Amino acid sequence: MADFHVMAGTDRTLSLPAVRKISTSDVIDALGRGLDDFWQKPSHYAFLCLIYPLVGVVLIYWASDASALPLLFPLASGFALLGPFAAIGLYEISRRREAGLDTSWRHALAVRKSPAIPSIIAVGAMLFAIFVTWLLVAQGLYMRLLGPEPPASISQFLESLFTTDAGFMLLTLGNAIGFIFALVVLITTAIAFPMLLDRDCGAVAAIVTSVRAASVNPLPIALWGVLVAGALLIGSLPLFAGLAVVMPILGHATWHLYRKVVAD
Repeated sequence: MADFHVMAGTDRTLSLPAVRKISTSDVIDALGRGLDDFWQKPSHYAFLCLIYPLVGVVLIYWASDASALPLLFPLASGFALLGPFAAIGLYEISRRREAGLDTSWRHALAVRKSPAIPSIIAVGAMLFAIFVTWLLVAQGLYMRLLGPEPPASISQFLESLFTTDAGFMLLTLGNAIGFIFALVVLITTAIAFPMLLDRDCGAVAAIVTSVRAASVNPLPIALWGVLVAGALLIGSLPLFAGLAVVMPILGHATWHLYRKVVAD
C-alpha cells in the first residue's frame, strides 16, 4: 500500500467511466455467468463461504434466549447488507478467470494486497454504518410499538408479533424501513466493489458510478435487487446452509454485472 488514497484514484482526480445501458436479459446472463464461475470449482468456493451459514447458526443460538428475539430478524436481514463487501474475494476470482489467470482459492485472500484496499475498506465502513443504523432503527421501532421489556418466551414473542395490531404495525413498518436500507445499499454498491478491484478509482468514483448505473438502468438494477433478495431468502431457509452456495454465485455474478454496465 505504497500510495494511500481513498476518495479518488491514484492520480488524485475523480475519473468517472461511461455507463452502458443494459437490459434485463443482461442481468440474467450475468447470473448465469456467476453460476458458471461457481461450477468451475464449487467445493472450495463453498468452503470459503461457510462463514455465512456459520454466522446464521450463531444467530439462531444467540436468539434461543428469548430476550434477544426482537433483534434476530434485523440481524439476519441486516447481515445481507454487508454481503457486497464480504464477496470481495469472489470478484477477484471471476476477474482472474475472465483474464485467463490462475483461479486458486488463495487469490480470493490476496485481495488484501490490492492497491485499492483503502477505498474498499472505506466503502465497507459505509456499509457497516448502514448496518448498525438499521439495527438501531429496528430496535427503536420494536421498543416504541411493543414496549421496552423483552418477550418472556418465544411463544409470547410470536403471539405479540402476529396477533396484535402493534405486531402487525411492527412487521409492516419494519419491512418498509428495511426495504429502504436495502435500496440504499443496492444503489450505492451494486457495482462499486468490483469496480474498485478492477480500476482502483477511489471510493467516491465507485459509489457515484454505481448510482449512475442504477439511474441509467433502473429496471435491470431493480431486477438484480429482487434476484439477490430472493436468492438470499432461499439460501437462508435451511438454517442458512444454502448461503454457502448462494453467496458465491451472487458474488461472481456481481463481477459480470459490473463488466456489462461499466465501459472499458
